[in-house]
Amino acid sequence: QMPHTGLLKDYRDQIYQVSRDEMERNNAKIITTLKNYKIEVSKVSASCGPTVTLYEVIPAPGVRGSSIKKLEDDIARSLAARGVRVVNIPASNAIGIEVANEHPSIVSMKSLLADPKFNSEKYELPVVLGREISNRATSFDLAKMPHLLVAGATGQGKSVGLNAIITSLLYKKHPAELKFVMVDPKKVEFSVYSPLENHFLAMIPQENDPIITDVTKVVQTLKSLCQLMDHRYDLLKKARVRNIKEYNAKFISRQLNPENGHEYMPYIVVIIDEFGDLIMTAGKEVELPIARIAQLARAVGMHMVIATQRPTTNIITGTIKANFPARMAFRVISVIDSRTILDRSGANQLQGRGDMLFLAGNDPVRVQCALVETKEVERVCAHIANQQGYLNAYILPEPDEAVDMSGDGGGGARGDISSDKLDPLFAEAARIVVLAQHGSTSLIQRKMNIGFNRAGRIMDQLCQTGIVGEQEGSKPRQVLC
Repeated sequence: QMPHTGLLKDYRDQIYQVSRDEMERNNAKIITTLKNYKIEVSKVSASCGPTVTLYEVIPAPGVRGSSIKKLEDDIARSLAARGVRVVNIPASNAIGIEVANEHPSIVSMKSLLADPKFNSEKYELPVVLGREISNRATSFDLAKMPHLLVAGATGQGKSVGLNAIITSLLYKKHPAELKFVMVDPKKVEFSVYSPLENHFLAMIPQENDPIITDVTKVVQTLKSLCQLMDHRYDLLKKARVRNIKEYNAKFISRQLNPENGHEYMPYIVVIIDEFGDLIMTAGKEVELPIARIAQLARAVGMHMVIATQRPTTNIITGTIKANFPARMAFRVISVIDSRTILDRSGANQLQGRGDMLFLAGNDPVRVQCALVETKEVERVCAHIANQQGYLNAYILPEPDEAVDMSGDGGGGARGDISSDKLDPLFAEAARIVVLAQHGSTSLIQRKMNIGFNRAGRIMDQLCQTGIVGEQEGSKPRQVLC
């Protein structure tokens, strides 16, 4: 039985409305402020949302929108309000001025899951996030995103946002249709989902904990997912279909024979919390398989949700941004962080506590994220766990340790590199290093007239084969032959 909405809490007693008198006072203050700067306004209207109120200002003909944008700080001072944003309203001749409400309302997941518009949509992976300023439920199909990047400062609502995404999927998908791979370096955020091991979780063989917390296990799991992706593409090719939806439809209608290796493919959603910690610990070993899955795995039903509290360019690299077109930006400290996430400012002016900008198209939409408390998640997980499940978690393929995702042959023990993976200039470089009894990358660069990257890869291969020793800071490596 699917979970029922009675397991979730209703926050009707914490819904606040901005009074009409306050709206009219703010209207008058906005008009007065703009007149002081010789900007005429023909009309001002207001719409109240859970966290902010949007005042739509229609400037007089000939007034430039950028001139109002420049007055953002002056408008905030005249209204004595915090978090004032001036935005362009798409498909309208109005300029929007967002003003924070004195008492923000709490959006409940219970009301969103009961929303008739959300229930009428036919999504493959339905997710409902929260409510916009117009109080309309914000929902999307994760299968069409196809990957989501979540970022924001500490304590601004990222973990609650991830809980809202997971809860939406638990309420709408059967365990046979969906599996989660959860990576939690902090070890405490996703532990509440452990009871779902035999229903919704996937993991590599011989693993005890269904929630992955060890970095080495993360690398193995990502390699395993890459192998599963390649296997699924082989099945799609054999079935002569283009995506997982067509394949599963063929399988259910008995057009594919299981004796030929065909099987039903559940969607797999990989959720990674604290992505910045993984990059700092494992670096390329984590980033490269994630980029490969993000580039290729959409057609075979594998989707990623990555969260980080460090939205810097060395964490959210160009490769990650290019493959994660959908973004959820919670409040950040600086405008630089906002531009890293959204390629524009705005996230630095949010209110926090679930107030976010959701970007899935050309312009970001301001949304108040639904609050899903830990006790609510526990009740939902207990409801599912008490029902009959599978004998064990969904087992991913055994990771092939011989597969080197980085492509540079590095990271292994000495002597484990095969001759077909060696650089064509390896033998000549080995002779140069041994004759000179000086192991440095710059020596290989000078003598062989090659670039730094290739010389560095050759030096790593020399280290693996036991010709030179390990690197010791800025000193040349010890030559062992």
